[in-house]
Amino acid sequence: MAAHTGPLAGVRVVDCSTVLAGPLTCQFLGDFGADVIKIEHPVAGDPLRTHGAVKDGVGLWWSMVGRNKRTLGLDLHDGVEVFTRLIAETDVLVENFRPGTLEKWGLGPDVLHALNPGLVIVRVTGFGQEGPYAQRPGFGTLAEAMSGFAAITGEPDGPPTLPPFGLADSIAGLTGALSALMGLYHRDAKGGGGQIIDLAILEPLITVLGHQATAFQQTGVAQGREGNRSRNNAPRNAYCTADGSWVAVSASATRVAERVMHLVGRSDLAEASWFSSGLLRAEHPEVDQAVADWIADRTRDEVLDGFTRADAAIAPVYDIEALLADEHVVAREVFIDVPHPILGPVTQQNVLFRMSETPGQVRHAGRALGEDTDAVLSELGFTPAQITELRERGTVG
Repeated sequence: MAAHTGPLAGVRVVDCSTVLAGPLTCQFLGDFGADVIKIEHPVAGDPLRTHGAVKDGVGLWWSMVGRNKRTLGLDLHDGVEVFTRLIAETDVLVENFRPGTLEKWGLGPDVLHALNPGLVIVRVTGFGQEGPYAQRPGFGTLAEAMSGFAAITGEPDGPPTLPPFGLADSIAGLTGALSALMGLYHRDAKGGGGQIIDLAILEPLITVLGHQATAFQQTGVAQGREGNRSRNNAPRNAYCTADGSWVAVSASATRVAERVMHLVGRSDLAEASWFSSGLLRAEHPEVDQAVADWIADRTRDEVLDGFTRADAAIAPVYDIEALLADEHVVAREVFIDVPHPILGPVTQQNVLFRMSETPGQVRHAGRALGEDTDAVLSELGFTPAQITELRERGTVG
């Protein structure tokens, strides 16, 4: 295992969470140097190990979300001594048990802060620690439905559409990492103590959906489904080329929209009095139609070349195979190959952003369940004999 580097080197994170927001929170922290210790049931493990594609018995999703984490198989019902020793030397705890579960086990925040006053506790749930829905099972799909996302996604005459990936969980994972850093900054830079962070998966997704609540409160108009078009600007859509490929065009800035109109031979539209307003452009379907017609008469390469020469914003609609082969993506090392003891090189997304002085690093892929149990327990002062006893008891694995 490579040495810990990055801005969070020296920070210990305990990951007591399962699919998906909490583990992503910890993955992001681990990517930038934190020592993340993943606690899993010693037999069942994190369900994420069996989510998605599996090859040679290895969960491929786990190989990414479990990366840069050491794995400790621990039954929390019987492993309170192990857990409390670990928490005494931890900076951040991330958990996603239903509200009241840690308290029921005698491991509530009051107990943990008595052991470690500087502990930052990130509590991830579907609906938060309080409120009428706090005790409901909470998953990202429910957040995607309740937040308003599904209601505005899809074609106008089609059904509400859910995303085909963990959108709400992923946004909550980013938010969780940000919240943990804020807690650490308050503790270490401001001289404060630890604290409890209540993160509901529903709420970050509501935040990124933009100003629709404000618009509804002020105008009484609820945003509806527009397909790939936008009610805020035009042209903005996905268009099919003559050879059956798809491209996406965005012209939020009026200058860009003008260049597109000149390119497609409709300079007259760019000269209209309403054209300078994105909202008004969106109300004129002839803008979108002009672009659609021009693109439909040309191959994808011709379309991309024309837009590039006109300095207008366009991108091909890629599947994953095309994305991996794109020259810019390759040059930027957006994806990297991470060694795996069973699978060999495993292609994964690189770290989220590039830091000039303290860059992040993918040190290893997700490890086997309990692979680091002995090492972690030894660091906590357990003797080989005590570790053997804990394993025979089924407390660790």
